[in-house]
Order: sequence, then C-alpha cells, then structure tokens
Amino acid sequence: MLNKIILTLSLFACSLNLLAGEIKVNENAPKTHLVVKGDTLWDISALFLEQPWLWPKLWRLNPEINNPHLIYPGDIIRLVFDEKGEPMLVLESSNVKANYKWSPKVRQKRKTDTAIRLLPLEVISPLIKYDHLFSAEELEQLPYVIGSDEGYKSSIDGFKVYVNKELALAKTYAIYNKGEEIFDPESSDSLGFYVDLVATGQALSTGNQDQKEPATLKISTAKREIRAGDFVVPVHDGQMFPSVFNMKAADKSLRGAIIKASSKGREFGKLEVVVINRGTDHQVTVGDVMAIKRLSPGVVDTSTGPEYTKETSLWNRLLTTDGSDYKMPEEPLGELMVFKVYQQASMALILRTEKPARLEDVVTAP
Repeated sequence: MLNKIILTLSLFACSLNLLAGEIKVNENAPKTHLVVKGDTLWDISALFLEQPWLWPKLWRLNPEINNPHLIYPGDIIRLVFDEKGEPMLVLESSNVKANYKWSPKVRQKRKTDTAIRLLPLEVISPLIKYDHLFSAEELEQLPYVIGSDEGYKSSIDGFKVYVNKELALAKTYAIYNKGEEIFDPESSDSLGFYVDLVATGQALSTGNQDQKEPATLKISTAKREIRAGDFVVPVHDGQMFPSVFNMKAADKSLRGAIIKASSKGREFGKLEVVVINRGTDHQVTVGDVMAIKRLSPGVVDTSTGPEYTKETSLWNRLLTTDGSDYKMPEEPLGELMVFKVYQQASMALILRTEKPARLEDVVTAP
C-alpha cells in the first residue's frame, strides 16, 4: 500500500530566522511534481527553491485545499504564484481513493503509513558514521584494552579482551582506536582525535581496579583489528540522534571550513560525512544547514596576459601582495547539514553538491 505522507508537527517548530530571507525559485523548477514513495520535504522543496531551508514559505496554507501539508504518493502538486507574486505549492490532483458502499454515501479510505518529514533519521542513519571526536583530556579518562585471551591482535567475533578499568556487568561497549589528531587550519589548535569504531562487545566481568583485576569484554561485532590501547566507551555515548532532523539556516555570521571526511579522501560528494571546524563555541546546533563554497583560483596580469597564480612564475607572484591581482569570488557548490556537535567542531552530512567538495572548502550561512 502506498505510504501515507503526513507532515509531522515537528516541522512547524522552526525559528523565525528560518522564515527570514527572500524566497527564490529555481530557474529550471518544474511546474508540477508527482509525489512518490520516499519523497521528503527537503527533496520536494529543493526541486522548486534555490534555498530549500525556506520550505515554510513554499508550503503555506492556502484556501484551495484543506491542508497542503497532507500529501500522498500519486498526488500532483503545482507551483503557483499569489497576488503578490510569491510562490507557493497547491494540490492539483489527489490520489485519495474512494470506497463505495451500497448507499448513496461515499467515504474516503484512510491511508496508513509514515509521515513525510524534513529529514527522517531512517533516511540518513545508514550514512551516519559511528566515529567520534575526543580531546586528549577525555581520552586520558577512558578505559582501554590491555590484552586478549589469546595473546594476539584479532578482528573476529567471540574474542575476549581485557580492559584496565571496571565496567558495568552485561552492558554493551564500543571500542575505538585513537585515530589521527585534527587541527584547525586557521588557528592550528587541536580539535581532538578522530577515533574510529573498531568493535562492540558485552562486559562478562566487571573487574576490580583496587585489586588490579581487569574487566572482560566478549566481542560481539568486530569491524577491524582490535589492539592493546584501544579505548572503551559505553556504546550509545555520543551516538543518540533525534528521530527527525529539523533543518534551519545556520547563523549569518558563521564561517568555517571542511577539515576532514570520514572517507579519508580529499574529494567527496552527496551523502558523505565530513568534519567542520565550528561547534558549540560558534553557536552551531544540530540541524544547521550550511552552504559549501570554494574560492575561485587566483589570477595575475603578466606581460603576456592573465595567468593563474599557481601556474605563473615566482616573479609574477612576488609582484602581487596576496598572490592575485583580483579579488576572486567564492562560488557555492552545495549544502550540508550538521548532525553532531562538539565544542569546536561538528560532523555534517553533505546534502547536495554540483561538483565534488574538497578539504578546506568554506562553509557559511546559506
């Protein structure tokens, strides 16, 4: 049965900032859209708007239908303009099916299923990495693996490892390796260690720290090799996410950069997880939408004409104060959404890119 698509009330809990700004319709926006199973409000809004985060302006209540926020697979929605020239979506035709009884009455059959939401957790949960950022001070306080029952490294299930501190009996723990230290490219300050999930396991014995008796973990899932020194953390610490991400435009003053990708590559695209060098200290919150931008290559004028700074001679570069004769623009190339926030950094999911994003690409308010 086709999914019933009901926008949840959580979608309306938006800040006034979300409604601010002039709405701009895409030049190639379709006049109509056939709603299909799996559509999200972000997907549909992005078809029509240059700024999908301004979706409330597009999905306004209007007198033509009882509630334009109740749409179903098979429904057709149309882009129209009101008397002020403002765009909005209306329901052109409905896929609500009628059931006829042996009487003059007609009743509409209610469709049962989940709501269409702005960005449901189940849509992106397979893409969210259970990686983490820990400061050096936090790592010093964490329990860690000291060895195993076999006396060697292992990446198999059912393996037993020993931990230097007491654990809660029968509780499930995640095991992380230390990973690389990440530095802010602007300040050179350490933002913490990017730790990778290695395995999960259940505590078979609590251990006794006073007697120097280690706790025992039985490995239930091993992703990669478990080593002495790997850190042990309760499995859900830092991994609880909202069921629905209510997106909003990031603060106008925000400016940062992409500093790492979970794929460990230098270029990455839609639905990849990246780290940016902005966090709670910079008023970043879960659900913030940011634009990804890139500074166009510098250009210098030479005796033979304009040349790219990176391709011209050292002499020509020395003739300019900042490596370019022109103030080159920053061009937008996509958007991302923050789903996990730390003090000075955040993890985000890339929602859209016109071209591959790169390390050190700029992130700003959209």
